Amino acid sequence: MARHGGRGWHGRMIAAAIGVTAVAAVTSVWTAQAGQPAGGAPRAGVSSGHTAPKAATVSAGIAHASDGGAHAVNITIDDGPDPAWTPQVLQLLRANGVKATFCMVGPQAQAHPELVRQVVAAGHRLCDHTVSHDTTMDKKSEAYQSQQILGAERQITQASGGVRPMYYRAPGGAFTPYSRHLAASHGMRPLGWNVDSKDFERPGTDAIVATVKRELPNGPTILFHDAGGDRSQTVAALRVLLPWLKQQGYSFGFPVR
Repeated sequence: MARHGGRGWHGRMIAAAIGVTAVAAVTSVWTAQAGQPAGGAPRAGVSSGHTAPKAATVSAGIAHASDGGAHAVNITIDDGPDPAWTPQVLQLLRANGVKATFCMVGPQAQAHPELVRQVVAAGHRLCDHTVSHDTTMDKKSEAYQSQQILGAERQITQASGGVRPMYYRAPGGAFTPYSRHLAASHGMRPLGWNVDSKDFERPGTDAIVATVKRELPNGPTILFHDAGGDRSQTVAALRVLLPWLKQQGYSFGFPVR
């Protein structure tokens, strides 16, 4: 998985994360979203005075496949939510009858809980994309990885009104065995991608469309972004690609769990 460099916007996410040194005890409620079971997950190192149900552990293997079968694609949207671009992406998904997975940065979710709840209400799934979007996480300590993953899980769950992320996507693909197993133990399947649309580089709408069409044989999970700068090219590309994919006979699924 390629790493994205030069993301100045994410430097501000690091500033927002200062002071996040531990994850507080949270008794979150699993909702019925996509069949999630009831029960909260205790936070490591925090005594609640009773034994709370633990989130169901999922596979720690990095998911690429679609639960929709061999001719399905997974639309994944990273780095938001963003008040300018997320509503436009949601509108396009709704117009085309497509469900997607939104990989959210914790402080962004915390700043825009109404958008997180719109995503959930529309039947899309949530994914933990860490607190600071640090693409060098695999070079950092396990304690740092833990605060990044569990801190964002808490922020997203609070913003959503109790719906937990179902996946964890490491920024830039910077997974480690530790981070994968930590996420999986909290019910979040590590999530990769097969097709990088390169939309973050803003190469032009036509270039984004061409990249997706060219790389689609690599596999079903396609990476787009709805934050981190001007995403008008992404919106325009989705306006072309979603109907095109349907015309090619593709259905739309979620990443396997």
